[in-house]
This record gives sequence, structure tokens and C-alpha cells, in this order.
Amino acid sequence: MAVERDIFGISGPTYLNPVNWNCENNRRSVAACLVQAVYVLERDRQLNRKSVDAAAPPWWEFFHFEMIRKLVDDVDLSIFGAIFEFNPPSSKEASAQDAPRFIIAFRGTITEKETISRDLSLDLQLVQNGLHKTSRFAIPMQAVQNVASAFPGPPIWLAGHSLGAGTAILTGRNMVKKGALLDSFLFNPPFVAAPIEGIRDERVKHGFRIARSVITAGLTIALKAKTEGNNQRSVAEESFNILLSWTPYLFVNPGDHVCSEYIGYFQHRRNMEDLGAGFIEKLATQNSIGDLFYKALGWESEPLHLLPSADLIVNVSPSPDFKYAHGISQWWQPNLNLQCNKYRYS
Repeated sequence: MAVERDIFGISGPTYLNPVNWNCENNRRSVAACLVQAVYVLERDRQLNRKSVDAAAPPWWEFFHFEMIRKLVDDVDLSIFGAIFEFNPPSSKEASAQDAPRFIIAFRGTITEKETISRDLSLDLQLVQNGLHKTSRFAIPMQAVQNVASAFPGPPIWLAGHSLGAGTAILTGRNMVKKGALLDSFLFNPPFVAAPIEGIRDERVKHGFRIARSVITAGLTIALKAKTEGNNQRSVAEESFNILLSWTPYLFVNPGDHVCSEYIGYFQHRRNMEDLGAGFIEKLATQNSIGDLFYKALGWESEPLHLLPSADLIVNVSPSPDFKYAHGISQWWQPNLNLQCNKYRYS
């Protein structure tokens, strides 16, 4: 769902050399740059830029990473991800001890003729909570499992932007189910729901969220009674509880309607608890109206945006337009005005 066209080939941040891996700003910037590297890898392929003409390698070489594998889509043969291995000049460097051994990064949508058809079809699958049924999930899931099995000790990061963030969420969720918690850097992750966050009147916005929570909770109870019985936990509840120990980093811009609803998703949960309506919000947090609709039709559905916990980082710096608010380049800029909140589900 990302559109990256004008930033191919621009230089990365030179202020990060050497990287302080204990610095949250440095970690965010490196993860964003390696996602950008995947965008540029695909653009290199489209423009047939090879060897010394290739624009992608500086994006990872600057931070002492090596690209060990490209992740290629089996439908249009585009590069949608890559596995990068950290290889510093000296392993004795103090900062290197806190670095990830691998970063596996995924790009978002590219609206060029070589990729637009496949990427938009995947965007639609994501909106319909069906990304898990595509090879855009199967390929990276297998790749991440292979890396985690071969190197069980060193830290592995996932990073993705927009559609790529959806891929990273889905992969990270499934790795949690296998007992592996991976640091995940999710830039402009899609939230599949009405963008209520864009409403300026706080009372109206709050009213809409309460109404949505009540409707979602009511539908959840009705569907549960119909299909599973009142004394059984739903599949959604079981899946949600498995994720309690996973805390991804969500990087969101309020000017981006694709991801801005995460701001209200977590804050509304706190507001409902303060109102004494925690039971209603518990059901609403674990389900979505769209997901319940698909399940009522008998369709397999796995909503990605329903997360128990997260570190939510909101870029409240001015955004000139939607393209910038949704773009990856904002996340390696210095001197951002960021608001950070830690949300933990209990």
C-alpha cells in the first residue's frame, strides 16, 4: 500500500556512522533504510541496473550489512524482500554486540507497470484479511523460519513498510506461535477499518469508537453463541492471547489514513477501561466487524491489526501531504517530533 517512486537512489542518513544500537532513533533509522533498500533493489531490477550502476547496495553496506538473499514473488518475479546479515569490520566493536545478526525487510506497493497488478491484488487480499493465504506470506515465513532454525541464538529483526509491514506483522505473529519473539519494526502498518482518527471533533470521534466497540462486542457474542457455545473460547481469543508476549514497534503518522487508526485503537482501549466498559472493549479489541462478517460467511480470516501490545511511535512533525505522511523516508530523518507510548494488554 506504499507508493515509493521519487525517492529511489537518494542518499541515506550519514549521521548514523557508527551506529549506536542501544539508541532507539538509530535502530529505527537503520530498519527504515533497509526497507528502502528493498524498494531500490526492485527498482534496480526494473531498470536493469547492475554491478556499479546498481543503486541499492549503499543502503545496506553503509551500516555494515550484507544481502544474503532476495525474496522474489512467484507471480510477477519482483523483489519484495531481502535478508541482510550484519558483518561489522570488527566484531570487537562495543556497539556491534547489541546489533541484530539478521534484518529481514519487506517493501510495500510500487505503482510501476511491472508490479502494480500483483501489488494491488495483495493490497486487496490484505483488506479482506486474506494475506495469509498468499505466497507473499508463505515465502517470507519459510525464509524467516530457515534463518531462525539455522541461527537460534542471535537476534533477528523484521522490518516492513505498508503492505510490507502487513507481511512483517503476519510473519511475526506466526513466529510467536512457534515460540520465537522477533523485534519487529512496522512502518505505516495498515489498519483495516474506517479511519475514525481523521475526525477532528474529539467528542464525535469518541462516540463513533464507542458505537463501533458496542456493535463489535454484540456481534462477537452472537456469533460465538451460534457457532461455538458460550463456554468455549473463540479462535480469535486464543490467537489474541498467544500474542500477549509480543511487542512490535509501530511507526505511525496521523496524516496517513492507512495507519493512523492505530492511535485511536490503543487509546480507546484505555478510555473504555476508565469508563468501566472493559468487558465490551476486550471483545472489540480481539475482533473486528469485517473479520466477523467474513467468518459469518464461512471464510477464513485473520485480521492483522488486532494487536494486544505495542510500542506506538507517532510522528507528529508537520507532513506536507499524504505522500510524505505515508512514505518510508520520514523515518530516518533527524530531529523528528515523536510521541511514544507503550501499550500492554492485561
